[in-house]
Amino acid sequence: MTRSTVLGLSFDAHDAARVARFWAAALGRQVADGATTDDAVVLAGDLFSTGPRLAFHQVPEDKTVKNRVHLDLVTTDIDGESDRLISLGATVVNTISGQARWITFADPEGNEFDLIAG
Repeated sequence: MTRSTVLGLSFDAHDAARVARFWAAALGRQVADGATTDDAVVLAGDLFSTGPRLAFHQVPEDKTVKNRVHLDLVTTDIDGESDRLISLGATVVNTISGQARWITFADPEGNEFDLIAG
């Protein structure tokens, strides 16, 4: 039986190289050679420890609604990692504190992602 495997996630962008540089810095990865405003890829190391590759592709339209899919990042130092992500260009969208704690951010082009205390 044939089956599929996840190679990566693709994101729409206005400046693919710019948003790829943000995600590469946020995840401690490298942007693949040849990144342009049209197309850029954040490389994955070992898929089991770093997750899938991330691809960014230029589109003409603006992001207008909430993401239907988003990344969940986990950290043991939510305050320190939050400060680091903000210094890279992320903005805080929402903070949830209770039994679980997470912060919803937007990357430099408005794509939401969560940072979860773990």
